[in-house]
Amino acid sequence: MIQISDTAQTHFRKLIEREGVPGMGVRLSAVDPGTPRADARLEFAEPTDLLGDEWAVDCDGFTLYVDAGSVGWLDGAEIDIVAGSAGTQQLTIKAPRIKGEAPGDAASLVERVHWVVENEINPQLASHGGKVAVQEVSAEGVVLLRFGGGCQGCGMADVTLKQGIEKTLMGRVPGVTAVRDATDHDSGHAPYIPRGNAA
Repeated sequence: MIQISDTAQTHFRKLIEREGVPGMGVRLSAVDPGTPRADARLEFAEPTDLLGDEWAVDCDGFTLYVDAGSVGWLDGAEIDIVAGSAGTQQLTIKAPRIKGEAPGDAASLVERVHWVVENEINPQLASHGGKVAVQEVSAEGVVLLRFGGGCQGCGMADVTLKQGIEKTLMGRVPGVTAVRDATDHDSGHAPYIPRGNAA
C-alpha cells in the first residue's frame, strides 16, 4: 500500500486546481526498478495520458495513479512534503522496495557480492566519478575487483579498497575472506587523486 501524507495531498490538490484541467491526477511510476539506478517518477496525468491499467488511489481532491508495472516495486512507498532549510518545503518519496531486495542467505556468494557492490559500494564511489566491477569470486571467498572511472589510477585506491570496500564486503557478505585489486592503475585516464599526489 502507498501512503501519501495529508500535507502532500494538499500540495498536489492545489497544483492540480491551478492547472484547471478536468480529471487531472498524479501518476507514480518506478524507473529502472530492481537496479541501483531505480527511482520514482511523479508527474501530472490528464485522463488521456492514462493507459487504463493503473491502480487508482483516491486522495483528497484528486486521484493518484500508480503504473501497473510499478505496483510491486512501489508497495510500501511513502510520499510526503517535509520542511527543508530556510523555510522551504521538499517533496520526498521513500520507496523501500524499488531497488529490489538483497539476495537471501540461500543465494550464491557471487550473487550476494554483486548485490552489495552494485547497491552499496558503487553509489558511494560514484561521488568521485568511480566504480568497481567484480572480476571474480573464488571458492575460497576472495573477491577480485577492477576499479574504473575516477578510481582507476587514483592514489587513494588502496585505502578505498582496504578501509572501505573490503570492510563493507566482509561485514555484509558472510563467506568473503579477502578483497583484491586486479586493476591496471597505470592506464587510468582521469583519477580522482593522481598517484603520487595522495598524502
